[in-house]
Amino acid sequence: MGAPALPPTWQLYLTDHRISTFKNWPFLEGCSCTPERMAEAGFIHCPTENEPDLAQCFFCFKELEGWEPDDDPMKEHKKHSPGCAFLTVKKQSAELTLSEFLKLDKERAKNKIEEDSGRGLTGKTLRRSQTHCCVPDT
Repeated sequence: MGAPALPPTWQLYLTDHRISTFKNWPFLEGCSCTPERMAEAGFIHCPTENEPDLAQCFFCFKELEGWEPDDDPMKEHKKHSPGCAFLTVKKQSAELTLSEFLKLDKERAKNKIEEDSGRGLTGKTLRRSQTHCCVPDT
């Protein structure tokens, strides 16, 4: 029997998992905002019909769209969400101690609650909400 799978929200801490969300991403080779660089900056791809390049930080939930080929994902993330704690982590997720990881994930959960509250979602509405956000609820 293999190891149990990580919960969906914890999988987002893995860069490879975030990279896998960038299906049909319009910026590939020769661009600054490749799927790899987007994922390293904490982004996941959440395209909509009207916003095919919509990306969201899995941690602070900041959404950005209108990417240009020469945009630097890390610089854009810092510019639009300077308080994102994910940007201050100096270790890869696999290098975090359990205590560090849980402290970080507690902050992410607070961000999720604030993001949902800002959309006026509570209780049953929150559980049933259908948004373009592709970060699973905790």
